[in-house]
Amino acid sequence: MSGGKPGPGYTSGGPAARVAPLLRWFGRRRRDLPWRRRRDLYGIWVSEVMLQQTRVQTVVPYYRRFLERFPTLKALAAAPLQEVLKAWEGLGYYSRARNLLHAARIVVDRHGGRVPAGGAEFRSLPGVGEYIAAAVLSIGAGAVLPVVDGNVLRVVCRWQGFAGDVRLPATRRRVRAFLEGIIPAAAPGRFNEALMELGALVCLPRSPRCPVCPLRSGCFARDRGRTGSLPVKGKKRPVPEHEVALAVIVRRGRIYIQQRPEDGHLGGLWEFPGGKCRPGERPGDAVVRECREELGAEVEALRELAVVRHAYSHFKVRLHVFACRRRRGRIRPRRPHAWVPAADLGAYPFPAANHRFLPRVAGYAEERQGFRARFARGY
Repeated sequence: MSGGKPGPGYTSGGPAARVAPLLRWFGRRRRDLPWRRRRDLYGIWVSEVMLQQTRVQTVVPYYRRFLERFPTLKALAAAPLQEVLKAWEGLGYYSRARNLLHAARIVVDRHGGRVPAGGAEFRSLPGVGEYIAAAVLSIGAGAVLPVVDGNVLRVVCRWQGFAGDVRLPATRRRVRAFLEGIIPAAAPGRFNEALMELGALVCLPRSPRCPVCPLRSGCFARDRGRTGSLPVKGKKRPVPEHEVALAVIVRRGRIYIQQRPEDGHLGGLWEFPGGKCRPGERPGDAVVRECREELGAEVEALRELAVVRHAYSHFKVRLHVFACRRRRGRIRPRRPHAWVPAADLGAYPFPAANHRFLPRVAGYAEERQGFRARFARGY
């Protein structure tokens, strides 16, 4: 094989002959997932948004809770952002939730609450890209649009012997063009679901289950012993790690928190004041500097409550959480903020990493409150 082209015979046979075994397999082996019990565009849309970059087993409980809380698109559109973010809390990639809410409100305002089944109208909504449009409209409205996600790329590159780097747009275009030639007009959604299911259950990244694959006859990678080398993936760039210092400030038993800007990373969620350490800066010094810059007050870092590591898609952080005391100057917040009793922290949506140290924050607040009570009684 040269130039990334498949060997002879791997594109032969009519579309129906190639698709039929896959659809029969899907009919027998498909998982019973909650979004497959719904055929409405809203329910399918929510599932596909949640499934982006998130595993099925993680999504299932979130999907059920989300649709219990927001059973219709109009119910979602009427909800405040904080309530939507709280329902999404822990699922990550929060821009998905913000875009979904924004899109729901547009659908209510411009389309009477009915999800548009036209490709151009649906694609114009916030957060709806090529993948979401193809998945939702093929499954829910019968649009003849192939889906290209990670599972589909792996299946097709192995099946047809495509050796281009799957991280590159050219390879995705080649896979999409191939699928456009075989996707059945009578069952485009079922075809897309079947390919994605095959990648999830059989054509696995490691140790694919070739003997039970419905596409094993004529599969390039299986015939040539190339399942370990296909698909081709270019090297990822090194992931940077940032040191971040956070301040826990308690006043009369209440903890200071502030809201992140809605248009940024983790937008709309709540956090503790602080930020990245500068090169060579100690976390304890960084938290004092950050509070001065963010709050206009001088604080003293009393002790480190926790150190938490967390990985995002393109970077990692190591959070240093400090119990802090205000020394001088009034706290003058520049963002929406709140002084919250420890028992009420759970009502606010926080980034997932914060939940790993919230119990220590609550314990510190209770300790401070106990000290104040003892001091008031004179011992």
